[in-house]
Amino acid sequence: MGQHILAIDQGTTSSRSIIFSPKGAIEAISQTEFSQKYPHDGWVEHDPEEIWESVVSTIKNVFDRCALSAKDIATIGITNQRETTLVWHKDTGKPVYPAIVWQDRRTSPLCRELSEDAELVSHITESTGLLLDPYFSATKIAWILDNVEGARAQAENGELLFGTVDTFLIWRLTNGASHKTDATNASRTMLFDINKQCWDEKLLKTFNIPASMLPEVMDCAADFGVLDESIIGRAIPIQGVAGDQQSALVGQACFEKGMAKSTYGTGCFMILNTGDEPLQSKNRLLTTVGYRIDGKTTYALEGSIFMAGATVQWLRDGLKLIGDAAETEALAQRARQDNGVFLVPAFTGLGAPYWDPDARGAILGLTRDTGISEIVAAGLQSVCYQTKDLQKAMESDGARPTTIRVDGGMSRNDWVMGFLSDILGAEVERPENTETTALGAAFLAGLQAGIFTSLDDLTQCWKSDSVFTPRLTKDERNRAYDGWKEAVDRIRCS
Repeated sequence: MGQHILAIDQGTTSSRSIIFSPKGAIEAISQTEFSQKYPHDGWVEHDPEEIWESVVSTIKNVFDRCALSAKDIATIGITNQRETTLVWHKDTGKPVYPAIVWQDRRTSPLCRELSEDAELVSHITESTGLLLDPYFSATKIAWILDNVEGARAQAENGELLFGTVDTFLIWRLTNGASHKTDATNASRTMLFDINKQCWDEKLLKTFNIPASMLPEVMDCAADFGVLDESIIGRAIPIQGVAGDQQSALVGQACFEKGMAKSTYGTGCFMILNTGDEPLQSKNRLLTTVGYRIDGKTTYALEGSIFMAGATVQWLRDGLKLIGDAAETEALAQRARQDNGVFLVPAFTGLGAPYWDPDARGAILGLTRDTGISEIVAAGLQSVCYQTKDLQKAMESDGARPTTIRVDGGMSRNDWVMGFLSDILGAEVERPENTETTALGAAFLAGLQAGIFTSLDDLTQCWKSDSVFTPRLTKDERNRAYDGWKEAVDRIRCS
């Protein structure tokens, strides 16, 4: 048997399979995009079958891109878009409804109604570390059970299963033999007590969700099941699972308290390692499970931004200002940095630290001099400004990041990373391997399989590519950020 690792990275807009060497080097990548569905304002859905087909096709195709075969793979890791909610029939595996994506805001009215119960709101924060918001899985499950004909009765009869995307994939990949998730994904459902590391009975009752629907919660490095032989001709253990942002924390080797990573994919997510004690935020950040290994939980403080790479996608597909994301760097370089244009990408509301589900996007500060370059630059800068919002909130909680490591597609854009360093007033470090989300899943699977023996082994695999240092003065930085805050204030709904 080989010592290579297959990582499945199921994201919001595409699915990828990556084969890593025993030292964490990329051997081959296969990727395919799938459709996004927006049936109503604020609704975002995926076709579960399309997700499944995209994953299977990349698993098969990745071997066409290298000289390796299934016999060279020792173990499989899975990382996934979090909070996205699926409910399927236990006997057939057929979904009862499309996957409700983490960006979806359809349950905002329910959250507003429940927010009037101060005791419940407090319990949610204390138990789950989260805020009462449509972002998380709980209200999505409740919506499916209450709005899909027959679903409520079937769930109560034990006929339906719930899972985030990792659980759905594990179920399908093992041909229905395993209904499991890991602690990081469980911690994003708004149903999981992160202190006791178990499902919260009070919240299950509040949202009227039968416990029989829920998966077994495992460590991030554990035995989740075995890949069905029919998929690639060999049974291979699935031994590492983590939600995408926590997986990137592992992939960035942020194993020391105070280390932080910021991932720039469809959204932007900044996670700060806070050690073995959960830190309750006073600034509307999320307390979450960073990772759980050998039964020991490491906690993290997280700020979630809904629109990062998705903003660039909108500039391309919505406004058609660009033909390819790669064009943005050259366009931004042509724009005057202090042009006064701000793009607030609140297309599906605002995430941390605002948590305003009803806010909507706007471009402010337009003049006759404004052109495509300025609007594109403002779109890129919006990602950096939102990261600054998270940094300020973490500082107010007494948890200033000591190290900021970046990854994800946008991290390859030097102009964005330079401005990010400028507006944060901090060094930004980019690794040689920016595929850290998939790498984290590979690391976790490799730990369980014995390919890696310790977290120190994983740290040795991490290597820096570039370090970006601030060029703006403090006054320049503050003026720019004040302009952003004014723009956000003008589009806030709550």
